[in-house]
Amino acid sequence: MLIESAPVPVAETLTAALYGPGFADEHAFWRRLITTEPFRTRRHGAGPDERLSVTYDRLRLLNGCLDNAARLAADPRSLAALHEWISPVDPSLATVAGIHYNLFLGSLLDHDPDGVRDLSDYLAMDTVGTFLCTELAHGNDATSLGTTATYDPERDGFVLHTPRAGAQKFMPNTGVAGGPKSGVVAARLLVDGTDHGVFLFLAPLTDGTAALPGVRVRRLPARLGSPVDHCLTAFDQYFVERSALLAGEQGRVGEGGEFTSGLGSRRRRFLVSIGRVTPGKLCMSGATVGSARLALAVAVRYAGHRTISGSRHGERVPVHAHRTHHGPLAQALATTYAISLLHRRALDLWAGCSDEDREGAERLVAVAKGWITWQARGVIVESRERCGAQGLLENNGIAELLTGVEGAITAEGDNVAVHAKAAAELLFTDPDPLPFRDRVPGDLADPLFLRALVAAVESVHYARARRRMTAAPPGDPLRRWNAAAGPALLRVEAHACRQAAEAYADAVAALPPGEARDRLAELERLFLLRWVSRNAGDLLASGRMTADQVDLLPDLLETAVAAVAAHARTLVDAFAFPEEVFADRPIAGPGYMDVYDDPDGPWHRASGGAEEGGR
Repeated sequence: MLIESAPVPVAETLTAALYGPGFADEHAFWRRLITTEPFRTRRHGAGPDERLSVTYDRLRLLNGCLDNAARLAADPRSLAALHEWISPVDPSLATVAGIHYNLFLGSLLDHDPDGVRDLSDYLAMDTVGTFLCTELAHGNDATSLGTTATYDPERDGFVLHTPRAGAQKFMPNTGVAGGPKSGVVAARLLVDGTDHGVFLFLAPLTDGTAALPGVRVRRLPARLGSPVDHCLTAFDQYFVERSALLAGEQGRVGEGGEFTSGLGSRRRRFLVSIGRVTPGKLCMSGATVGSARLALAVAVRYAGHRTISGSRHGERVPVHAHRTHHGPLAQALATTYAISLLHRRALDLWAGCSDEDREGAERLVAVAKGWITWQARGVIVESRERCGAQGLLENNGIAELLTGVEGAITAEGDNVAVHAKAAAELLFTDPDPLPFRDRVPGDLADPLFLRALVAAVESVHYARARRRMTAAPPGDPLRRWNAAAGPALLRVEAHACRQAAEAYADAVAALPPGEARDRLAELERLFLLRWVSRNAGDLLASGRMTADQVDLLPDLLETAVAAVAAHARTLVDAFAFPEEVFADRPIAGPGYMDVYDDPDGPWHRASGGAEEGGR
């Protein structure tokens, strides 16, 4: 007799769709880690220095849980998964872990393929690693860094020096907190008076008590959000050995002091040297995706058990019953699934790309990072607002997520600068993305047509940018770029949305027919309709939609919102956060008011008193 297997719960199926087939290998470890007491304990109420000390204690505990720190640093999927789970519960820990494992240790591994360099101190976390690239006067124009590394033939090494105030390294975590630290330092390589461009150098910085002689470290004012020891760091004729240069195809200095490089362009040498910035962008995307999921999950749970007066006397209804409350949350759900799926799409492309495909993969990672972090900020803001004043309290854990995502928007390349670079590349290298010439409107009930409209928006902005650039006076590249920049940046946003739409389509198609597929298709439809509605004017003017279709959009959106809102709890359960995470956030549970109870309050002495709740 054939025994049928029990159906997989809808939330579990959606979890697999969100995280991919490698959930057990890539995510289960980090998911389990955040339930353990050293990482679970919330630190609200502690001072900045105490919280910072706990952060580095947790970093060492985390390192002790790893079977191989070098393997983590070499695996972009594991690094991204770390950020997806650690960032929502401890943004400070995610920050210092990402810097140590990706930017610092990863750079050392990338430029030492033969394993000659001794990394034992960093693998054992006896020394914490940091990354010093950005300067006070040089951020997005990092190829113009001022810090120098001058080759000294007599000592056969390099002298690191900060020649002016603007060349101070800006915001690395080089403070004395956390024990001894070493840094990977980006500096301009000078050999016999010739500037060979920016390279990376390994340099010890502090001994855990003070900066080493020749290194100057000054604490910056506190940054918004979770504390990290961000500092200004400078070098005063600081000597490091020749082996400190992270050499490779970008260049090396031989025993006789001769410089050789397989790359003629100084810019290309720099980009190869800081190649770890691309996995860093994936980490920033993962961090904000995870944070958006948690903020939204808390808000949806709160909406289900926070009750208000109903339309009938004595009636209490959850706030989620109101369209004004669940409508924004439904739209946030569609967005959160979109950024989750796009993050996975970019990660898969980067992790599996060949050398020939690397440029395109790197561009998608950059575009996704900018779009995902901006969208995540919107989701977290909406989630906080739906929780009212409760969402502002530190113990409910939403407010710190907002400041964390602000950092991600700037880290690993400021979003606008990253998107401007991608905009220029797409404008000059990619043709019109949409071979959509007949412009005959289709059926808004058809997801294929909706995806074509999403692509059409990108096409409209591409054509507009090309027209504006062509119309600008020749001979002034900056003026021509400025003329095209507005629609070119809008094209990048549309490009990200198109990639997210394609990721949605692939995820829906991969599910078997059934309830889980229906839920994901409803989310996809809401996401597509929102984007089409936002751009309806351009679509109407370009002949892709009719006036009747534009008029129909609000009704279609309302239907889509209602479909998603009806299953909101299941959809956030699919984020797979352990219950221990919600237990530490009072408003995530139905007994949240018990946290504020006063055992000596008069209501405990009154008989038959009714508790009142207000938002």
